[in-house]
Amino acid sequence: MKITYLGHSTVHIDTGDYKLLIDPFITGNPSSSGKADSIQADYILLTHGHSDHIGDAEPIARRTGAEIIAIVELANYFANKGLKTSGLNLGGSFPFPFGRLRLTPALHTSSIEVEGTNIYMGVPAGIVLELDGLTIYHAGDTALFSDMKLIGERRRIDLAFLPIGDYFTMGPEDALTAAKWLQARHVVPIHYNTFGLIQQDGDLFVRTLKESGIQGRALMPGEFIQSSELE
Repeated sequence: MKITYLGHSTVHIDTGDYKLLIDPFITGNPSSSGKADSIQADYILLTHGHSDHIGDAEPIARRTGAEIIAIVELANYFANKGLKTSGLNLGGSFPFPFGRLRLTPALHTSSIEVEGTNIYMGVPAGIVLELDGLTIYHAGDTALFSDMKLIGERRRIDLAFLPIGDYFTMGPEDALTAAKWLQARHVVPIHYNTFGLIQQDGDLFVRTLKESGIQGRALMPGEFIQSSELE
């Protein structure tokens, strides 16, 4: 399995049989790696409705035929555009062909701006993926919340993608606490350095993880992790 960071919160997972794309924001993203019209996907997983997480979801889904999986209101928004979707809700899980997906809580907001008006898109979510013997947690945009302890207690988190940008989400200090509560074996920081308001030092964050006995990597856009590195 190849897990590639594409910048901001965008992650591409290639299991060999399936290609999963999380929170595609490539077009207009100054930190992105690659171009939206060259990315392949069988499934597009969305944490919430903000433009820096769904920006390329529709064009990629139309080009590839990918199924969009998201909280039910956000999934319905794309279904009404004629796209294939599955809409889950918090705590819900389902054994998709690629593996089991579960939506977890996230403390944030979720809306789409249409003609200057913000339209509610359901609650934000995190994503837990169980596939090929590994468990991957993508927190989406979130503040620190104590139920992260339960996520870590109920399953071994092999890889966690955690926002560290501060201002809109957790900052590095809270993300470190989240990593400890999750008991994550490996952590990759996301949602930072894309814009001026969320500038952070990813390498410094990784060093603080190491001091707490947690493996971390501050991936540059386009860099990847092989599943063999997580075993």
